[in-house]
Amino acid sequence: MIKKPEALCKKLGLRFNNPQLFTMALTHRSASSSNNERLEFLGDSILGFVIAQKLYDIFPEASEGVLSRLRASLVNQGSLAELARKHQLGDYLLLGSGELKSGGFRRESILSDALEAIMGALYKDQGIEACQQWIERLFSEKLKSLSLDNWQKDPKTQLQELMQSKKLDLPEYTLITMSGLAHEQMFKVKCAIPLIEEACVGTGVSRKRAEQSAAELMLELLNKDSQ
Repeated sequence: MIKKPEALCKKLGLRFNNPQLFTMALTHRSASSSNNERLEFLGDSILGFVIAQKLYDIFPEASEGVLSRLRASLVNQGSLAELARKHQLGDYLLLGSGELKSGGFRRESILSDALEAIMGALYKDQGIEACQQWIERLFSEKLKSLSLDNWQKDPKTQLQELMQSKKLDLPEYTLITMSGLAHEQMFKVKCAIPLIEEACVGTGVSRKRAEQSAAELMLELLNKDSQ
């Protein structure tokens, strides 16, 4: 039996002027043509902005690359689904019969989309300040647990340690081309890992820089795949 949206609203510490917005945020497209897809689109953008601003303030010495990786670690699909499960969001989702039978209330993509839709609904109901405050409360524990110790390591080191943590073969770097005059050479290097079939190609004025570029692209690709 699907629980009433009002109970979840109270659990999340929210109160809507227009409760229908909150109900829509919990409505999957399989249940109705009036669903949460547009609100999720809005919430996704708001979440990215709020978390980016918070990280900017918390880590004043962090580079753009580090801030981007920190943000990706917080707003990816797995992270959002984890927060959704923490509040039993799946018990309140409005799903079509097919999704109910297939266990859609447990699916990470559906849970994460619903959480972002709630953010979009809150913004439409009460504006950016209320939405920002709630998102910061929602992510408070995750934000407190962040440290720059690992994120400031160079991309090659990060990728290598990631492979080691999963007990997989280390990344393989292959020189593809080396062009240009001696004083202005350009290197192109391919990075391949066992986790995914797709390789990433980086460029740089030295082989080392090209390898770092390829490793950074691979980390970004892994982050996208986890969202």
